Amino acid sequence: DPQQLQLASSSKRKLRRFIVIDEVVDELYGAKVREYFEENNVQYKILALPTTEETKSMDLVLNILQEVQNFSIDRRTEPIIAIGGGVCLDIVGLAASLYRRRTPYIRVPTTLLSYVDASVGAKNGVNFLQCKNKLGGYTPPVASFLDRSFIQSIPRRHISNGLGEILKMALMKHKGLFDLLKRHGKYLLDTKFQSYSGSSDRRDAALQTTRIAIETMLEELAPNLWEDDLDRLVDFGHLISPELEMRVLPSLMHGEAVNIDMAFMTYVAHARGLITTKEREEIIQCMRGLELPVWHGGCSWPLIKKALMERLKHSGGQPRMPLPTGLGVAEIFNDTSEETLARAYKLWVRD
Repeated sequence: DPQQLQLASSSKRKLRRFIVIDEVVDELYGAKVREYFEENNVQYKILALPTTEETKSMDLVLNILQEVQNFSIDRRTEPIIAIGGGVCLDIVGLAASLYRRRTPYIRVPTTLLSYVDASVGAKNGVNFLQCKNKLGGYTPPVASFLDRSFIQSIPRRHISNGLGEILKMALMKHKGLFDLLKRHGKYLLDTKFQSYSGSSDRRDAALQTTRIAIETMLEELAPNLWEDDLDRLVDFGHLISPELEMRVLPSLMHGEAVNIDMAFMTYVAHARGLITTKEREEIIQCMRGLELPVWHGGCSWPLIKKALMERLKHSGGQPRMPLPTGLGVAEIFNDTSEETLARAYKLWVRD
C-alpha cells in the first residue's frame, strides 16, 4: 500500500519488527535476515525456536507471547513475522491471533510444504493431548511472502514431503497438474524447485507446479475460509493421516502421512468402481516417482477405523470422504460401506 509506505518512511518513529524464525532456518539464513533489517534501519527482535511437530504446543505459543510482550509491539502497525516451515507458521499464527485478541502477522514459508499449503488460508493451531492441531483458530495473515530460493537448502525428503500436498490438489482438481508431476517429478526433486534456464519444456516446471497448486488451493479455500461448509475436497489425504502421523511421530512427515492416506483412498475409489485399475496404477506410480511412501506398517485396520470414527465426530456425523472419480476430478462421498473399506485395505496391503 503506497499510502502506508509513505506513512512509514516519513514517520519519526523507527520501524520495529518482531520475528520468529525456525532455529534451523536461522542457522542458514539468520545472518541475511539480520543484515536486511539493519540495512533498512529497523529495530528488531529475532526469536529462534525449535519448531517441530513434537514442540508444536501451547507452551511454545506462551513463550512467544512473553517475548512479544517484552518487545512491546504496536498491534496495529507492527506485524509479527514468521519465517519457517508449516509448524512455525501455525504456532506464530495462533500466538498473533491471541495477543491483544488479534495482532497482524506475516508468513514467510521456507519449505515446499509450507509454501503450497500452510502459507495459504486462515488456519493456525497447535497439537494438544496427542491430537494434531486440536487447539487453534482462523486468523488469516496480512500477507504471505513466497520465495522459492529458501527451498534449495532443504533435504530431498522434504521436497518429496511437499510434493504430497501438491499431488493432493492435482488428484482432486487439476489433471494438468497431475501430468506435470508425472512428467517432471524427478526433475523437480533434483533441482529443488529452483528455476534454471535450460530445455524449454522444463524451465518453468517449478513455477507452473507451485502456481497451479496454490491457485487450486485458493479456489477451494477462499469461498469457505472459516469451514462453514464441511464438504471440502482439500481434506483428501487428511482422514486417516492425522491419527497415523501422531501415532508414529517422528517417523513420518506430514506430506508423507497424507500420501499414505491418499494411496489407501485411491484403493477405496477403485473398490467403489470410481476409477479404473489403470488409473489406480497411474496414481500409485506417480506417488512412487515423487519418492513418496504408499504404505506404512503403522496404518493398521484398527487405526483406520478409529481415525474414521474421529472424522465423524468433527464433521457433522458424516464421513465426507473425498475420492477421485478420475484423474484430476473428485467428489465427496458419505456412503462407503465398511465392507468396501475392508476390501480396499486388503488389496492395498497385498500390493
